[in-house]
Amino acid sequence: MWFSRRAWVLHAVIIVIVPTFITLCVWQLRRALSGNELSWAYVFEWPFFAGYAIYMWWRFVHEVPEAQRSSAPAPPSASEEAERAAYNEYLTELAEQDQPKRW
Repeated sequence: MWFSRRAWVLHAVIIVIVPTFITLCVWQLRRALSGNELSWAYVFEWPFFAGYAIYMWWRFVHEVPEAQRSSAPAPPSASEEAERAAYNEYLTELAEQDQPKRW
């Protein structure tokens, strides 16, 4: 899980993204302290983005890839089969009613 090809790509991305966001936060903090009022919003925004990136990285690393998931659905029960058959009959009746009448 931690050393799969997909995980290595995710590790590389997070290693680039988080320091970039921290650098942007420090840059906006310096701008805010020098008098730029709008930069205060970014001072709090960049750490939030970094935290979200870490959260998503953690989820993607621990996610089971689609190829490894069990693709065989559970067989339907007898009551589900009966319900499906009744519904299909209903749909057939509706389709027959919807047909134009021939003279």
